[in-house]
Amino acid sequence: MTTFSAVRTTGIYCRPGCGARPLAENVRTFELAAAAEAAGFRACLRCRPYRVAGPIGSHSPELVCRAVQLIIDGALDEGTETGLGARLAISPRHLRRLFNDHLGVTPDQLARSRRAHFARRLLDDSDLTVAEVAFGSGFGSLRQFNREMREVFRAAPTELRDRRRRADRLAADGGLTMRLPFQPPFDWASMVAFLADRAVPGVESVEDRSYRRTISLDGDPGVLEIHPGGADHLLLRAHLPYWEGLIHVVERAGRMVGTDADTGSAVAQLAADPTIGPLVSALPGIRVPGAWGPLEMAVQAIVAQHCRRAQARVRIGVLVRHVGQPVPGLAHGLTHLFPSADRLADADFARIDLPQRTAAAIQGFAAEVADGKIVLDGSPELADLVAGLTAVPGIGTGAAQQIAVRLGYRDAFPESDPDVRRALEILGAPAEITPSWRPWRAMAAMYLISHAEAGTKP
Repeated sequence: MTTFSAVRTTGIYCRPGCGARPLAENVRTFELAAAAEAAGFRACLRCRPYRVAGPIGSHSPELVCRAVQLIIDGALDEGTETGLGARLAISPRHLRRLFNDHLGVTPDQLARSRRAHFARRLLDDSDLTVAEVAFGSGFGSLRQFNREMREVFRAAPTELRDRRRRADRLAADGGLTMRLPFQPPFDWASMVAFLADRAVPGVESVEDRSYRRTISLDGDPGVLEIHPGGADHLLLRAHLPYWEGLIHVVERAGRMVGTDADTGSAVAQLAADPTIGPLVSALPGIRVPGAWGPLEMAVQAIVAQHCRRAQARVRIGVLVRHVGQPVPGLAHGLTHLFPSADRLADADFARIDLPQRTAAAIQGFAAEVADGKIVLDGSPELADLVAGLTAVPGIGTGAAQQIAVRLGYRDAFPESDPDVRRALEILGAPAEITPSWRPWRAMAAMYLISHAEAGTKP
């Protein structure tokens, strides 16, 4: 993961590779930029640490990782640490203690730092007005925005905009283009192949190594495009009805393609395993894909339980055409928004070519999500999520584990996935070997899936 170096004598913190050469006795190290800022240091103007990827180190406890994900999703934009703790079934005091022990920062400090860093990227990369940057970054007011930017960067937003470099600005022919930074290596070819194989017709499209999809922002349609960028970033182009809350759109897109992941601990452990280690060496840069829409991804897993993936795509495409909201005038085969839980729960499945048990499972699952009985935001523990999903008639453990993998549960393992089973057979490895890969079985599953899809041995 990225380690930030802070210099006591200058009050500045830098990312690795910065040209500054301070005396070792004057340097403190932090794993988070937010922790360095909480300790009173400001970002270096030369290396600009706010532009690097990765929210936290992969060695942090899973509970902390789940809390961070909720913060990234906006839990503290208007909520409190007390509310965040309640979602995780812990007290706010214990939550703060966990964050201080493992991250060196409080939940609120992390949320404020992320908003400020994202705003600084918008000031650098885009031509949005200062007000659009403020509300796009999740700030509640211009006064709050100006105050936070001065605290973090020691300058007003207008001053920061004046400092941007000529090469920072990303000109776009329509939409807003931003960088999705990642820590190399990153295997975009493998990621885009995974997404293409599971793309929902009408909702997602993969052409020429570029991924596109429709999204809904409070019922209003938008389109996202993700393309290869440079050695340390992808390019995201967003066509949105408004810029408010843009930070969550960008971070959800990054999580969907794995640019925000720190894979160091997982790769180190799996590479040392005699069974899966050769795959890790042969396939550097593999990431665990997330999901833009948890509901959409879960429906895919339910449909795919009893048919091949290609047939599942056809069936989901029919479902989208019948129940999804049409979005006319788009290119690249994009035609609809994926239906909401309410629409699925009330849909007339008699008109849709789905097996009866699959239709019943989808409708029962959607009703549970709409009623709030199943939560897909990553806050439940893995065992509780799987138990809640499998309590719905027609959802098996394999589908529940597939859903958990895409939701970011790092120890989820879809043992019944055909590619996982095939890879284990190719390797001559029994299924009983998987406990030795804890707590990184989701990453192990992705190596197995990539290995099976490549059809080669290491």
